[in-house]
Amino acid sequence: MENMTYQSPARQQGYAGLGDYAAIGEGRSVALIAPDGAIDWWCAPNLDSPPLFDRLLDADTGGFFQVVPAGEWRMQRSYRENSNVLETRYQTEAGEVLITESLNSTLAGRLPWNELARRVEGVSGEVKMQVVFQPGTRAETRSPWQKQINGHPVYHVGELMAMLRLTDDVQINECEDERFTATFTATPGSRTLVALVTTEREPLAIPPPEKIDERIETSHTAWRDWADGLSWNGPYDSHVRRSALALKFLWYSPTGALAAAATTSLPEKLGNDKNYDYRYAWIRDACLIIKAFVYLGSMEDCKAAFSWLSHTIRQHDSGLRACYTLEGGQVPEERYPPLAGYQGTQPVRVGNNAREQVQLSMYGDMLATARLFIEAGHVLDLSTSRLLGKLANHCADSWRQKDSGIWELPEEQHYTHSKMACWLALDQAVALAQDSHIEPTWMKRWERERDRIRDWIETHCWSEQRQAYTFYAGTDRLDAAVALTHYYGSKVNPQRMLSTLTQIREELGHGGVMLYRYSNIEQEEATFVACSFWLVEALAELGEREAALRIMDEILEQLCQRGNVEIFNEMFDTRTQSWLGNMPQGLSHLSLVCAANALADDNPGHRV
Repeated sequence: MENMTYQSPARQQGYAGLGDYAAIGEGRSVALIAPDGAIDWWCAPNLDSPPLFDRLLDADTGGFFQVVPAGEWRMQRSYRENSNVLETRYQTEAGEVLITESLNSTLAGRLPWNELARRVEGVSGEVKMQVVFQPGTRAETRSPWQKQINGHPVYHVGELMAMLRLTDDVQINECEDERFTATFTATPGSRTLVALVTTEREPLAIPPPEKIDERIETSHTAWRDWADGLSWNGPYDSHVRRSALALKFLWYSPTGALAAAATTSLPEKLGNDKNYDYRYAWIRDACLIIKAFVYLGSMEDCKAAFSWLSHTIRQHDSGLRACYTLEGGQVPEERYPPLAGYQGTQPVRVGNNAREQVQLSMYGDMLATARLFIEAGHVLDLSTSRLLGKLANHCADSWRQKDSGIWELPEEQHYTHSKMACWLALDQAVALAQDSHIEPTWMKRWERERDRIRDWIETHCWSEQRQAYTFYAGTDRLDAAVALTHYYGSKVNPQRMLSTLTQIREELGHGGVMLYRYSNIEQEEATFVACSFWLVEALAELGEREAALRIMDEILEQLCQRGNVEIFNEMFDTRTQSWLGNMPQGLSHLSLVCAANALADDNPGHRV
């Protein structure tokens, strides 16, 4: 384990630092655990359900579930190797305890209920432990109540039921509708279980504590089997595998959807209003996660996720939407529950209005992902093949439009990244048609439109003065997302793309390795983690491997410090050395995997 980093108290104004959380999950939900043993966020039963614990967004009234030594403590923690089972070691003046935590599953898949297990083992001395369970109120829309069933406390929050399962040594001190407290003493060799079993609109199972305890090890075995089955043989092995395991938190097993993140409304800057709900599946993010899974050799995840994407798009005949619910439905309009927000940052949002935006880059995401999917050994069915041809035609028709771009901005422009992604879409469509994966009827048209897009970009989106591809046509501002379309540069004009990367690092990184998203945004937010890894990937794919390696090492040195267990948020503030934005952030983790892949010795170069 790492050197001890945290000690009590670990909160400021009731809030833990955003970079101080660890996550546990089981392919359906994700819980976030602060250094003081409090689960401050857990949406149950699903990733996008209303939260049972929401102190992350309201320190005064939010729900939480805490197991921690009663006195002062110091702690260290880490995940078990190749696993998402978390181990935390607390040291006090009286002794030491080890807490092992898991959202349990079985070797055959997830359980038909949520099972949050917390095992406490005495290591030395006698350590008094305290348990606090305070259910949330769903932003004051539900009033929790409890009753005893066979001596076990069962809490009701709307239609959600949550039962506390405890070993006999736990002494209940308080068992009220709004709060439960208990204590126990850990001694050398002792083993105590504090667990929570939940279900919604279904009967509640009552598994015995010893079975819950056993399933911690079963879950660990399942995680190990998955991680050991990856075919990754590239550099940065430990970081890549940890990011792969973080991405699995976002894989919603009931459907195969891939969430962008597990949280909502965590600020991109304290006191700003850029706080969004990311508990949905974006086409862009899902495609890029599939790309990472291809590089990791996780065929099952690729198949499930790509099948969900194609099926969901076919269900909605109105055209591509930026994002969908995890069940494949329409994302709800934003609403604003009356929560204080993380450190008072407003508003708190449920839903996402990006659902209505035009984002042309999605065509490139889908067609490029389809080609990777095929190269990984999959075969397209006829319906998906026809869908891809239809998307290529839509792209050929609509690339001339302005859109909101990859950053989902309210101001529509001819964003360079979007145009390059449209070029990519038609380039991939041509390749797929040539290899008989999609119908070749419109292939010549796709070739002509692809070349028109290239000419338009080279004429309108290149600045001789800046020696860079710009943010959008008619501006000299820069956009780090252009690095994500390095494949365009490698095929059309490598020197222009390399020059753009140099300018991006100089302006958006201020000479450093952590990049802001685009020009003049640093007063509104922190650096965007994925952008830095995109720079590494682009440089490596364009032949600048040594420079890419140096930057990769600097990024990891910057991010993997202060006891962070590599659960990456969306943003990292280099000025305060603190994390910001939603977590675990799919873009942050998948971009690390893709950057490492580009640096692999066997990388043939110029991958999509």
